[in-house]
Amino acid sequence: MDALHRMNNRENLDRFIPNRSAMDFGYAHYMLTEGRKIKRNPTAEVISPARELYRKRLAEALNMNRTRILEFKNKPPMPIELIPKYILSPLQSSKPMRYIPQKSDMNLKVPGVIDDFSLNLLDWGSSNVLSIALEDSVYLWNVDDSSGSELVTVDEEDGPITSVSWAPDGRRLAIGLNNSHVQLWDCFDTKLLRTLRGAHQSRVGSLAWNDHILTTGGLDGRIVNNDVRVRSQIVGTYSGHQQGVCGLKWSASGKQLASGGNDNLIHIWDRSMASSNSTTCWLHRLEEHKDAVKALAWCPFQGNILASGGGAGDQCIRFWNTNTGACLNSVDTGSEVCALLWNKNERELLSSHGLTRNHLTLWKYPSMVKMAELNGHTSRVLFMTQSPDGCTVATAVGDQELRFWKAFGTPETCKPPASKAKTEPFANFNRIR
Repeated sequence: MDALHRMNNRENLDRFIPNRSAMDFGYAHYMLTEGRKIKRNPTAEVISPARELYRKRLAEALNMNRTRILEFKNKPPMPIELIPKYILSPLQSSKPMRYIPQKSDMNLKVPGVIDDFSLNLLDWGSSNVLSIALEDSVYLWNVDDSSGSELVTVDEEDGPITSVSWAPDGRRLAIGLNNSHVQLWDCFDTKLLRTLRGAHQSRVGSLAWNDHILTTGGLDGRIVNNDVRVRSQIVGTYSGHQQGVCGLKWSASGKQLASGGNDNLIHIWDRSMASSNSTTCWLHRLEEHKDAVKALAWCPFQGNILASGGGAGDQCIRFWNTNTGACLNSVDTGSEVCALLWNKNERELLSSHGLTRNHLTLWKYPSMVKMAELNGHTSRVLFMTQSPDGCTVATAVGDQELRFWKAFGTPETCKPPASKAKTEPFANFNRIR
């Protein structure tokens, strides 16, 4: 029986039929006929023509432009992010939102502020001293130590004072008078340096410094460049306004001067084109405003952009390319525009207004979307100036109040060290005189 069993097993072995479904006859034939002729990398995959044809036909049938099907030897590629996450989630920006106080930081009584749209009675110097004209007197406030003093009181026949402007050194102060003269004071030594005469025939309502050149604008429509270093100080004039000049601003480069007048005009002047014989030589004459233009401000981050604001009959803020004279944008504010200031740290613009709102508006530039409205004054906000660090704004109006606003925030560069924190400006005062 055992012998018979062994015989059956041997017969089964001789008749063993392999599973052909697991065999690749094309590969076997290829290896027997051609494979030995090729010196190949032993680790590389060898694909027979039949298998390659099969894969090609399968790819065509499935509309796939691939040579390998279901092969995951390499990592799949990362998906392409069609819409960046920061666009879908703007609130996740690393930059925190800036808090804008809606109320003034400090209020002071300033009896004697003249309610006149054409005058410029407030300025903040580079030495952190604020100057304000109250009728016939000029007062100084040192923000660093919260001390105040009276600089000068002019004679009644010479006053009132119609404009004030600090020189770039923060030491000298120019004072325009109603009698057409301009006084130049050394505020450190409380000393009158000189009086400029002969430039105008009526009150001097606007002043602007360009290094050692003091430019004056008068009610007579004249604009005069005065070199304060020389005895005969008049070194050039600009002629073009038919009425009083109420706004003057030099560009940061010192090459262009913008002037605004009660004749609703803006002129752009080139410094090199000032003439000694009052000839008309403006670069651009801008006529789009429909009321007096006092508010002028050069953009701090794009030197050829000028912002201007019109009076009660216009109420618009306009932006100009002073290289071409083109008006880039116009925004109807709904109120008289009295003054404009650019934020030195952000792309923002602050405007002060008169009739009918008597408020301040903070705008995002260039979209001109309102970021905040600052209320508190009960009269038109005629005079506005900015601290040297760019953080604080001071406003003075006909309601006899001087207010300080943190309208431009508090950048890290503006914060004093914790160990040297200063007291609040004017903490010991609530009235100037």
